[in-house]
Amino acid sequence: MTLAGLLDRAALRRPDAEAVVDGDRRLTYAALDARAAAVARGLARLSVGRGDRVLIALKNRLEHVVVYWALQKLGGVPTPVNFRLPAGELRYVLEDSGATLALFESATAPAVLEAAGGRRLPLVFVGADAPAGTIAFEALEGGGGLGAAPPGEGDLSLILYTSGTTGRPKGVPRTHKNHYAGALAHALQCGYTWGERTLGVMPLYHTMGIHSLTSMAAVNGCFVCQPDWSPAGALALIARERLTALYLIPTLFYELVHAGELAQADVTSVRKLAYAGAPMLVPLTEACAKAFVPDAFVNHYGSTEIYTFSIFSDVRAKPGCAGRAGLHGKLRVVTASTERRVGPDEVVPAGTKGEIIASLDGDEAFAGYWNRPDADARALRDGWYFTGDMGYVDADGDLWVAGRVDDMIISGGENIHPVEVEDVLARHPRVRDVAVIGEPDAKWGERVVAFVVPAAPDVSAHELDAHCRASGDLARWKRPRRFVFVREIPKTASGKILRRLLRDGRYTEGPP
Repeated sequence: MTLAGLLDRAALRRPDAEAVVDGDRRLTYAALDARAAAVARGLARLSVGRGDRVLIALKNRLEHVVVYWALQKLGGVPTPVNFRLPAGELRYVLEDSGATLALFESATAPAVLEAAGGRRLPLVFVGADAPAGTIAFEALEGGGGLGAAPPGEGDLSLILYTSGTTGRPKGVPRTHKNHYAGALAHALQCGYTWGERTLGVMPLYHTMGIHSLTSMAAVNGCFVCQPDWSPAGALALIARERLTALYLIPTLFYELVHAGELAQADVTSVRKLAYAGAPMLVPLTEACAKAFVPDAFVNHYGSTEIYTFSIFSDVRAKPGCAGRAGLHGKLRVVTASTERRVGPDEVVPAGTKGEIIASLDGDEAFAGYWNRPDADARALRDGWYFTGDMGYVDADGDLWVAGRVDDMIISGGENIHPVEVEDVLARHPRVRDVAVIGEPDAKWGERVVAFVVPAAPDVSAHELDAHCRASGDLARWKRPRRFVFVREIPKTASGKILRRLLRDGRYTEGPP
């Protein structure tokens, strides 16, 4: 089955069911299917064809949903990017993906126009007053046929970019088969039934946003867009649209349950909660259960590469537990080592921490990174994906996640690698050395902390933060939230940073 087939069947099954809401704009499944077909024809006129990547720099809005489904019909490959990326990072994705067209809006216009400068790349603008030299989104809709064979389940359906160990994002290609399997598994594992209504705030450049959208199509549910997050706005949408399901990162749940508006909000329609992207602490789990009293409260543990590793269906029973392998998955915990190449058969006993690995033989699993054989060599071994996550299996047979084998920081559900932050700070002329780690944060899961060896005694945190802001190469959420000035950065004899010593507080503050 393809994603085009998923939408086609949804439109035939329940044509009048509401599919997407964006403010006062509403589309039924019949209307969404028709509009997606019209936009697909317009994209074909711009020479977008089967397998062509299309960069999408849009927030969660009706047009993003329409163009996503249009590309599924056409056989094009949506390549959505974080709408907050600076021009330097956008330029990299444009080059790496080989995008043949880009869609953008006013919020992303400065970065997209700068990143696309000098390229012969059609630019489609969503909104009023399209910049000179760009194409208005409305101009895409027109007559004519697609004139091409529909995509097959082995064709690419999506490329998502995820942070890598080098600091540059890695493209993760997904086939229609992967994508369809993920949609059905997500609907089943969340306990969705016909006509669910979910908050569409998790961005569509993120696995969670994509799953929210496609799983709604699987059950003729409604994706209610919230382009810009605010807890008050989310609570208003829950009440107005009678939302039944929330699938969010813990940070957003934290803001919801601590919002002053919650006490007066009507959230009684919400029956299903699910989270992913980061662990949820016990106090937040309890607060969510109290605020919403859900019928289901699910922890999804997974990645862009394989979608769902494991599911725990009621986190109230064991807060923080990652549970058992998902519908299409197989998991193991093996010896963790940064010194040698571990094989998938080196399984550790229950209760022993090791690296979590996931089988690549399931329908949700990717086949390898986009243009990154080096990343494939590190992560893919003998039919298994080495996640880089530490974890263990308890006496009940349930999985628990316990940090990273490497040093990835996960803040608010976003992956941040220390190297990309260190590279920016190291460019400052008054920084001698720098190391970055993540430290626990009640709201964000982790926050970025920079340890700096100053080259001058009067360097300030304010000065370094201003440098990060002005660099153009570091997204806002990747900036350090705390600076610690130290005499030296602890390292091994070979020069590798000993981040564990920084986490343990084994450093000396002060000038060198």
